[in-house]
Amino acid sequence: MRDLKYVTNAEIAYLIDSYIHSERDRALMKRKMCDDIHFEPLSEEFQLSTTQVKRIYKKHKQTIDALL
Repeated sequence: MRDLKYVTNAEIAYLIDSYIHSERDRALMKRKMCDDIHFEPLSEEFQLSTTQVKRIYKKHKQTIDALL
């Protein structure tokens, strides 16, 4: 796994687009990983609870980390 500080936002966005199938989850992951938005604003933006946002992030972050 590469250190995320050496991975460009374009590379992260490409992996998200390629391996996350849910449109909502892709948008959420891009906002979190590329734009570095905190969980609370994301939960408001996507009309989900903070717990749901954290669960989605954790699930897909493992996928992205495995690819790096």
